[in-house]
Amino acid sequence: MGRSLSDLIIFVSKRLLQLIPVVLGVIILTFIVSHADLSVSTLCREWYFKAGSDTLTTCEAKFGQPLTVQFWQYLTSLAHGNWGASVLGTGVGPEIDQRLPATLELVLAALFIMVVVGIPLGVIAAQYSGRLGDHLVRVFYLTGWATPTYLGAVLVALFVGPALGLPTSGEYSTVAVPFPQYTHMSVLDAIIALNLPYTIDAIDHLILPAAVLAFINMGIATRMTRASMLEVLPLDYVRSARMKGLAEFWVLYKHALRNALITTTTVLGLTAGGLLAGTVVIEEVFDWPGIGQYAYTVIGGGGSSPNFAGAIAVVIVFAIAVVVANLVADILYGILDPRVDWR
Repeated sequence: MGRSLSDLIIFVSKRLLQLIPVVLGVIILTFIVSHADLSVSTLCREWYFKAGSDTLTTCEAKFGQPLTVQFWQYLTSLAHGNWGASVLGTGVGPEIDQRLPATLELVLAALFIMVVVGIPLGVIAAQYSGRLGDHLVRVFYLTGWATPTYLGAVLVALFVGPALGLPTSGEYSTVAVPFPQYTHMSVLDAIIALNLPYTIDAIDHLILPAAVLAFINMGIATRMTRASMLEVLPLDYVRSARMKGLAEFWVLYKHALRNALITTTTVLGLTAGGLLAGTVVIEEVFDWPGIGQYAYTVIGGGGSSPNFAGAIAVVIVFAIAVVVANLVADILYGILDPRVDWR
């Protein structure tokens, strides 16, 4: 079946239209939660009116309107980027804009580690199915699955980091950096600035939190790759490649893995959204200035009072991230599997 750019555009457009009700449903739920048990004064202080933009009297008058009117004002405020007042002294929107890229950088780094480590381990497990190599790989990823996020992060920060000489806090070794933060992604900003020392320093700071996040979720990539490889290895085209005298490495990684990756890649796309949940603890332990650390702060971490506007904004952002990850997974599946009809 032939594929074209127009087919891809139609395919993505349909998926986007299907995701709109999901995002709207999340927003409706957060709106209901915000009006469940909070007083009008609390909503006026912490909700979607920026500090000083409305008097308490005006705010209370707005909240005295019907819920349908309030919901429309809620959507309008979100559309204009007005997410409410932050416990950190600024608006919730600017905090999200500044911190989300750091979390995306952490998640992408973790996904990279899962791909370059987890997929080869899955191939090894399938190659030595039922033997020692398979059992060792299984112990490895089951250990990651069974390790609580907070425990893995703390142990790595206390013992692994100092043993390897890697930093366990922040994005850089110094607070001030000699170049602009265009993207708020430490590694990318250092590369854009063509600053090699800071690039190396940023990578050093990223290694441990990304490795912990990847290790805890490694089993998904490894197990799916192993299962897919076991389905592919007995097929005729793989046996034919072996009969031609090709080295086992090329048989496994060029011929068998190519088809086995269809399922694995799709699952990794879905996993990307779920990785955000693990960033809350990891970012707090490693002092990584992302949205996970922000979520810990706004729900009352460290003894501060909860900030409902910030907490609900985090819920919406996480939900949208999961929805986008599902969209990417659908697109990847459509690209990798020619049997999927894009029209």
